Amino acid sequence: MRFQLTDDQRALKAGVRELLERRFGREAVRRAVDTPGRLDRELWRALGDAGFFALRLPERAGGVGLGLAEAVLVFEEAGRALLPGPLVATHLAAGTVPGAAGGETVVTAVDGELVEWLDEADTVLGDAQAALPLRSLDPLTPLHRVPDARGVAAADPVAVLLTAAEQLGTAVRVGELAVQHARTREQFGQPIGAFQAVKHLCADLLARTEIARVAVYAAAVTADPADIAAARLLADEAAVRGARDCLQVHGGMGFTWEADVHLHLKRAWVRARRGGGGTESEELLAARLAA
Repeated sequence: MRFQLTDDQRALKAGVRELLERRFGREAVRRAVDTPGRLDRELWRALGDAGFFALRLPERAGGVGLGLAEAVLVFEEAGRALLPGPLVATHLAAGTVPGAAGGETVVTAVDGELVEWLDEADTVLGDAQAALPLRSLDPLTPLHRVPDARGVAAADPVAVLLTAAEQLGTAVRVGELAVQHARTREQFGQPIGAFQAVKHLCADLLARTEIARVAVYAAAVTADPADIAAARLLADEAAVRGARDCLQVHGGMGFTWEADVHLHLKRAWVRARRGGGGTESEELLAARLAA
């Protein structure tokens, strides 16, 4: 089977990237880091106006009328841009929670023991009354913890897939940053990308990213829970290991606060804790194989 994006899908992806580069470029990312826990409502409404949250709603309901495959492309770009906020929860709430589709309402959801952006949310799906603030590794993702959470339901497969798409976007971006640095940083009179160790890091990063891309895109077509679980595991690995390899390529510079690499690594770590990742996806795949 030959799987290629359509012209409309490419245009959608490019349009979202242009929007995010214009509204949430590097300077905006740094401003958000300097004011942790504060969600930019103007940006949220701009996303709503662009159809980010209403993408899969039927046109008769005021949505864009596209499908899961297009949503994956959009969330990939969101991950690449480090876009903050409870994007998945608000997207899934479009059509059921008033104002979510247009970006007027910020929706978050209890995810196991964790809740993202609780203080900034207008609507919380699930019981978060006992939630306690938790120091988040990611300065762009404030967290609360629900103590003694019981009866946790299995994660929504669509939420799992959209998280995988965000992780794919992170893997893509850290790959770009690694290659850019390898081409411009010089040691011993030549770019560090000429050295075999750096070449191997960049090559492995690319390989993991493209494998994850194939899995995520395929799962968006089949919507099969096992395919989604596999895509999530591969995307988590591509994002986390890719960011760590990107850090290695940058060397000591990558550990400084001024570099963006650590922000991508921290976001990837936090996303990997969402429902449907790690053990949950592994158990689902194991049960499918044993059936």
